Amino acid sequence: MTRAALALAGVLAAGLATTSFGGPPLVAASRAAETAPYDDQLLRLAEILGALHHLRPLCGADEAQTWRNQMTVLLDAEQPAPERRRRLVDRFNQSYRGLAEIHRVCSATARDLAARYTAEGASLSRDVVARWGVH
Repeated sequence: MTRAALALAGVLAAGLATTSFGGPPLVAASRAAETAPYDDQLLRLAEILGALHHLRPLCGADEAQTWRNQMTVLLDAEQPAPERRRRLVDRFNQSYRGLAEIHRVCSATARDLAARYTAEGASLSRDVVARWGVH
């Protein structure tokens, strides 16, 4: 794993596994409303995780289930209502499938895209945990 990929996985594993983005009141409110104030960020993070699930192994990274597992960590930490969960999972899957159709072999473009997604995901996950996480 690259340094940025390790950072992203570490932030997700450490930050999301120990918080539910603001604790039980926010989770309970999000279940009732089917949304949370950070849903756009979570949807983007799900998209990034789906992209990395395809791109990183495609380009030789020994991470067959790393990014799918990180998505599971996100879902377990958030405990979204069924509709929110479906949106998150759909975004992960759409990203994975879309990139799988375009990038069938590792190329400079695929490597660059994976690096950009890894950096963006690390930044986004740090920001979400810092803003909404329990400290």
